[in-house]
Amino acid sequence: MGPHPSVAAIRLAVRRVLHDILTDHTSTAGRSTVPLRTPAGRGPAERPPSPLVLVACSGGADSMALASALAFEAPKLGIRAGGVTIDHGLQPGSGLRADEVVLKLRGLGLDPVESIAVTVGREGGPEAAARDARYAALDAAAEHHGATAVLLGHTRDDQAETVLLGLARGSGIRSLSGMAAVSGAGGRYRRPFLSLDRQTARKACMAQSLSVWDDPHNADPAYTRSRLRHEGLPALEKALGKGVVEALARTAQLSRDDADALDAWASQAEASVRDATGLLECAKLYALPPAVRRRILRRAAIAAGAPAGSLFARHIEEVDRLITGWRGQGVINLPGKVVARRQGGRLVIRQG
Repeated sequence: MGPHPSVAAIRLAVRRVLHDILTDHTSTAGRSTVPLRTPAGRGPAERPPSPLVLVACSGGADSMALASALAFEAPKLGIRAGGVTIDHGLQPGSGLRADEVVLKLRGLGLDPVESIAVTVGREGGPEAAARDARYAALDAAAEHHGATAVLLGHTRDDQAETVLLGLARGSGIRSLSGMAAVSGAGGRYRRPFLSLDRQTARKACMAQSLSVWDDPHNADPAYTRSRLRHEGLPALEKALGKGVVEALARTAQLSRDDADALDAWASQAEASVRDATGLLECAKLYALPPAVRRRILRRAAIAAGAPAGSLFARHIEEVDRLITGWRGQGVINLPGKVVARRQGGRLVIRQG
């Protein structure tokens, strides 16, 4: 008799991602300029060391299901598997809970396993600040252990919430594309569960008798995502019927495909709209489709020093009006003390 259907589903999702990681790892090793050693100058070359894959685990159902699937599938593919839990220090007893997660991960057979305490700032709000601290710690852990990839337990439900949050911000198609299955430097972060719902992960934990921790912040109405999860999405499903989450997840993938294509177009077009000194020519920019033109403007602003996380659609729209609605406007102030001005038919974007 095979495993419970939910357990089979999470294992299959992880197995597919591990196959991709192994393929990428082998391909990278094959392109290495360092020659492989052979014993006494003979025999087959030594195989590259097996890759290490870490799972980021909070102790919740999604990440515990992911950790269990990684522990089951990785050894069969010759992949080393470890885990990391982040102690944000935002709740009483968070350190003790992190220690408990470490014990659970080691009990699954993962190694190395560690807990990392972080200090959460205030920039961008509590949720954004916690996320920034968490990813910085995961990046550091991956570098320290030499991990090839870090698995994250985001589900299809998380993707739907992310799409709705992007829609509420009015941030454009890139924001509607939600979370990528592969992201981070060198494709470090992998999200195997984006096609699985939250209930599948929870059922998998129940079927394997895995104890999980339910973060009270996930039910705290003080947090935007929590209100969306417990009030917004249920209201949408009541009004529109079941299938909203699946539809939003499909929207994310379609939006990502479109955004990737437009980004590539903008990257190719950018050189053609700059003069010999590297300044952007307003007439040539005006001839481009708005979606392509605004991507070029955003890239230019970030290159000049504007923080990407603080650069919103309204900023780019103001800069765009220097091209499409020129009436002698003055300087446009952007985040990061960057300014944009039109001068002699050229667009100048630089530190103020």
